[in-house]
Parts: sequence; C-alpha cells; structure tokens
Amino acid sequence: MHAITDSPEWKALQNHKAELERTPMRALFASDPKRAERMSRSVGPLFLDFSKNRITEETLHLLVKLAERAQLRQTRDQLFAGDKINLTEDRAVLHMALRNRSNRPMCVGGVDVMPQVNAVLTQMRAFVERLQSGAWRGHTNKPVTDIVNIGIGGSDLGPVMVTEALRPYWHPRLQPHFVSNVDGSHMAETLKRLDPETTLFIVASKTFTTQETLTNAHTARNFVVEKLGSEAAVAKHFVAVSTAEAEVKKFGINPANMFQFWDWVGGRYSLWSAIGLPIACMVGMDAFEELLGGAHAMDEHFRTAPFADNLPVLLGLLGVWYANFFDAASHAVLPYDQYLHRLPAYLQQADMESNGKSTRRHGERIGAYTTGPIIWGEPGTNGQHAFYQLIHQGTRLIPADFIVAAKPHHALKNHQRILLANFLAQTEALMLGKTQDEARAELEKQGIQGDRLTLLASHKTFPGNRPTNSIVLDELTPTSLGMLVSMYEHKIFVQGVLWDLNSYDQWGVELGKQLASKILPELQDANAPLAHDSSTNGLVQHLRARWS
Repeated sequence: MHAITDSPEWKALQNHKAELERTPMRALFASDPKRAERMSRSVGPLFLDFSKNRITEETLHLLVKLAERAQLRQTRDQLFAGDKINLTEDRAVLHMALRNRSNRPMCVGGVDVMPQVNAVLTQMRAFVERLQSGAWRGHTNKPVTDIVNIGIGGSDLGPVMVTEALRPYWHPRLQPHFVSNVDGSHMAETLKRLDPETTLFIVASKTFTTQETLTNAHTARNFVVEKLGSEAAVAKHFVAVSTAEAEVKKFGINPANMFQFWDWVGGRYSLWSAIGLPIACMVGMDAFEELLGGAHAMDEHFRTAPFADNLPVLLGLLGVWYANFFDAASHAVLPYDQYLHRLPAYLQQADMESNGKSTRRHGERIGAYTTGPIIWGEPGTNGQHAFYQLIHQGTRLIPADFIVAAKPHHALKNHQRILLANFLAQTEALMLGKTQDEARAELEKQGIQGDRLTLLASHKTFPGNRPTNSIVLDELTPTSLGMLVSMYEHKIFVQGVLWDLNSYDQWGVELGKQLASKILPELQDANAPLAHDSSTNGLVQHLRARWS
C-alpha cells in the first residue's frame, strides 16, 4: 500500500500550507467578519469554535479530501458494523455498543451484543441501588461509606476522571478512592484513611492476573481479613469487574458480584462498561445512563454527519494538519473547569496509547510522516501561571484545546466571570499576539524611551498565530461529559485512520512487562545470576545492596 504522503491530496495540502503560512490569523479575521460564525459547529449542549486556527475554507476542503483518500468513511462504517478492525488482536472495536441507547442491534461475529450489554447494566443498577440505599451491608452489618477502585490504565484513568468531573452528583454518604500504582505508598496511604467495616473494594481486571492490580487487591484483602478477623469478610467487602470467574471465586468474591465486560472493549475505552461501576456507585445509575446517552448522541453525530460538519472529524483533521504540516509535536488540553482536572491525564492514555505507533496497519514501517502527538495539560487558570509562557512565546508551535462550561455548579458568580474572561482572553491573545510596534507604543505611553524601550519591546513582542479550539459546554453534566469524551475518542480514531494505524492495540506496553517479570526474581534472590546490559546489571546490584 502507498503511504498517504504519496497522495495528491497530501501534496495539495503541502502546497496550500506554503501559501497560507504567509497570512496571519489576524488578517484572516480582518478580511472575513463572519469567519467565527462559519467556523463554529454545535451538537446539543456542546459548541466548538475552531476559527482561531491557521486554516481557510480551502484548508478544510483539502483536509476532507485527504480523509476521503484515507477511506475514513468506509473504516468508520466498519467500526460501527463490528468488523475486526483491530487486526493484530483479531478483535472488533465496539465500545459504542456499551452506550447504544437506541438499543438497535450491534453485532460481533454475527451475534447481537446488546442483550449482554443490557444485562450487565441491569446488574449494575441493582447493585448500585443496594449500595446507595444502605441495603448492602459489610461483614459487621454496617453500610458502606467508602468505595475503593483498584485498577490501572483504562481501569483507573477513565473512572477517576469521570467520577471527579461529576463530583456535584455524588451520593452524600459515599466517598471514592482510586488505587492504581503498585508503589505501596499509594495503597498504604489510602488504607490509613479507611475503616474496613464500611469500605467496599472494586477490583477491576479482565483476566484477574494484572500484576499491579492483583498486588494491590491482595494487600487490601489482607487488610480486611486482618482487621475483621474472618475470611468470610471478603465476600462482603469486595466485588470484581472481570471475565475470569474461577480467579474471582478463588480470591473470595461471590461470582454473583462479578461484573462482566468483553474483549471487544479496549481498556482505554472501557469506562462505559462495568469498569465504570465506581462512577455509577457515586452518581447513581440514572446519571450513569445519562453519561452513556451523551456519548451515544456523539456516536450518532460522528456516524452520520457530513465530514465538514462533524466535530470529531474536524478536530482529527486539524490535529493531522498541525502534526504533519506544521511539525507540531504536542497538543495541549486546557480545561477551564476544576472538575475536569483529570481530563488531560485521561486523554494522554486515550490518544498516546492509541496512536503512539510507528507501524502501519498491515505491517509497513512509517518513515515519511509523524504520528501521535504528546498530549498534556492542566486546568486553567493554574496553567497560565505555569507553562502558558511556552505556548505564547516559545519556539514550538503547540495547538491547544480550551474547554469550559458556561454555567457552573457553584453560586460564586464573580469567580465564573473571571474564569470565563481568562478562557476568552487566552485564545484571543494566542491568535493576535502583539507586534513590536504595538509593544513599543504601549511602552512609550508609559514614558519608557531609548535602549530600555528597544529591549523591553523585543521581550514584550508575541508572535501570535498560535492555533486553538474553543469547546464550550452549556453545563458540565453527565450528558455533556459523555458527549465530550466520545468526541475525543472519535477524534483519535480519525487520526489513526489517516495515519493508517491500528489505534486499538498497545504492544509497546508489553515489552516492559515482560522484562519486569524477568527482573523481579532477581530482586527477590540476591544470588540470582544477572544477564542484562551492564547498566541494568549494575542497577540491580545497587538496589539489592540497599534493599537488604
């Protein structure tokens, strides 16, 4: 197969970029009073303004042609049809079925999976209602007050991000905790704050063999058994999200309290499944199903909207535009909402584990273009006092998504006005910049002259022309959050298709795990022979000496 870089569409974009980069965004806005109106789209409570990008209508037209060349439409249809587009693992990718509120058949291998999905949702509802009502009792007959999710990767990042985002919807009696790191400090510090009589642990592991998760789970198990004095306590204080019934039962968990999910659900796309149980425990099943409904609405938009009006497609194409034609190595996600403080970390995994690859779908190595950007960010306005300096005046081009909810959950209206003012000001400043003449004029008004004027004017000049997307939610609700996360999922898919990647495997994660399993016995036995490189051998010996 020819690389996308060989296509006439790619070459047309290269030529177009050479023409466009001579025109600053200032000029584009000045020449078109309706630019923002024409470069904005909305779906339900979600509004996207992408006018502050280094694009014209011609850019969008050429990017859409590139998507058509990459067969995005056909691959999108294969995704929703349940075809095995995850080639290396021979699996379908159908996390959309988990939130398919239309309940129309969605098939894997010719079998409609919706009855299974609905059965697990029914099981989750019954469990959550018992937990929130206080009917679920621990070993000493006390109701649960604390819920600890034990998982890692997608079994942690998604649930913790959504749970934090929906904090205004939490059940008043319950407090969530999330333990992911195998570093014992994470579990030890969590257990310090817990009463085993009123704590429920959710162990999330598909195979019930994930080293980090099971190490943490057994530590929690020992904590419960030791404090409550009975192995029987395990069944009252642990539930599982898994497919490995024998292992779950061996651990001491009642199989009736095992919640299933499936191999067509990738870990980083699993918060919509029973992996989202801690979310449902905190916000209730009605709100959890509203989350699913929002994601489903975005699925339908992505599945049916023309590319030029399709939010995930537009964001994906803009990402390719900057990564491949402007050499942007990273992309910032900047939520102006404290409840979304874990969204950048969640999207790091979703994007970088999906598209951080150098092999095309059918095995060819990628040589002529770059793939997944580095995803990073922090909430505004904290980031403004940390790394925005680099975005404004640094030598690297860093496209950024600014996200805000128009209506807050609090009554502090002045805080919200200040937050919104900063949200708006930053995107305007990044687009406009400040010319040296403008900087000089400001300084002259302050009475600064001579060499001092020349020096400060140079330092106070901003290049501008820095691209941003503005994403505005009416309010951060389960529905709008579901739409937001689903939009980013499909954006990642769009970019993976254009780069000809399998966005749904993660073989790069496996090599380190394999080597760790070899090194662990060498740390346990100080006399075990070492056969690594000299650096690793030396580090093992150094740690052995200090561990003992």
